[in-house]
Amino acid sequence: MRHKGLIRSAGLALVLSVGLVFSTPAVAQSEQEAVMAVITTLFDGMRAGDGEMVRGVFAEGASMSSVVERDGVTSLNPGSPSGFADAVGQPHDEVWDERIWDAVVYVDGHLASVWTPYAFYRGTAFSHCGANSFQLMKGADGWKIVYLVDSRRTEGCEIPEAVQQGH
Repeated sequence: MRHKGLIRSAGLALVLSVGLVFSTPAVAQSEQEAVMAVITTLFDGMRAGDGEMVRGVFAEGASMSSVVERDGVTSLNPGSPSGFADAVGQPHDEVWDERIWDAVVYVDGHLASVWTPYAFYRGTAFSHCGANSFQLMKGADGWKIVYLVDSRRTEGCEIPEAVQQGH
């Protein structure tokens, strides 16, 4: 009888251990999904021309920059989330459509980082490509972008066919 009790205890411990191992990624995954929802909202706001939607994904004091190369010289061009949101909200003839793929998301507590290649289209016309690097923090209002830096180029863009098709 003593062995049956040990076997049951060991079995229960195994079940609980397996449950903990498999439940941990689910929690992490939901945080990754929450982070990606912020990024999705940013690009949905751009496509909709909704400056307030775009403004809403940035934390107070956030900053943004672009790494650009002109005439063989690489420089960092600073911008502001507020100025960007204002530009998005101004009437424009074409939809601003930034398409991303293969996003990599890292979360550690209240800090997250997202790296993703992108292709930017004005309407259906390709404009440029590059990569986005987002830094986000989770505060009282949930996840917000605190820093966004991107690269931009018009050549050497390897855009998946599905992305080119708008899927």
